[in-house]
Amino acid sequence: MASYHCSVKPVSRGAGRSGTAAAAYRAGVCLKDERTGEVHDYTRKQGVEHTELVFPHGVNMSREELWNAAEGAEKRKDARIAREFELALPAELTKEQRRELATGFARHLVEQYGVAADVALHEPNRKGDQRNHHAHILVTTRQISAQGLGEKADLEREDKALRAQGKPSGREQIAALRADWATRCNTALERAGHQERVSHKSLEAQGIDREPTTHLGPVATAMERRGERSERGDLNREPGADRAAQVELASAEKMQTGTERMREQAREWRIAQEQAKEQALAAERAKQQERERQEAERKAQEKERIARELAERREKNRNRGGMER
Repeated sequence: MASYHCSVKPVSRGAGRSGTAAAAYRAGVCLKDERTGEVHDYTRKQGVEHTELVFPHGVNMSREELWNAAEGAEKRKDARIAREFELALPAELTKEQRRELATGFARHLVEQYGVAADVALHEPNRKGDQRNHHAHILVTTRQISAQGLGEKADLEREDKALRAQGKPSGREQIAALRADWATRCNTALERAGHQERVSHKSLEAQGIDREPTTHLGPVATAMERRGERSERGDLNREPGADRAAQVELASAEKMQTGTERMREQAREWRIAQEQAKEQALAAERAKQQERERQEAERKAQEKERIARELAERREKNRNRGGMER
């Protein structure tokens, strides 16, 4: 049975992430971040089925150029560099049909928002669910043209500014995009002759009487793939899983995420303090070196002056002696 998944997540410096690192990992390539000097090498990553860059008309650049431009366009330390769409691709479709489905949605994002899109299709993990074909689409938060990156796209603007122009809010835009992805999946399934369909609506909205499963996430998924049981996996395996337990687990994970974010911010603050201290020491060393250079220059000039005066005195003495003779 085809399953629906379409999550929309920001890639933000405030969470310790970067556009170059995210793009390198998803595409399985090596990219250098010109802003930090870091090299993100994921060329050994397996399971990348297809990658593709989608641009507005007249734009052509490499993946490294694109994401370094996106990084360079943002100055704030908590800037949002990219937005990621994580999409489940129907396993019933062929490889080519899945590629067309994902890149078609990417082109829609590019045309609607004027952004650039970086598409990566991933195969299922060899030890996991072989139906787990999925795509990652990273889009720039700014519009792009042949002249470079420009204003923020509507998806990134504040709701107040959007409402003033009669445009839907950010939440409404995302809801529309999730519905559009479901429509595209169903159209692709129908064209391929399959009866399966997906829906972006909740189980309750669809009239289905069962508890939704809990999203495993990367850590629990890795455990399950190794054959280890996870708390999240156990909740999904239980018939009529305890909703209260799910809520409690989600609350605990939210607190843990908040703690981790605080630790990351503290680490960034320490790094910034150390860098500021190093810069201050470097500036003081430069000043000291300049003072020493000036003092050495002054002494050299003084020595030259004294030597010149002595030479002049000797010359005068020789002239005086010649006149007396």
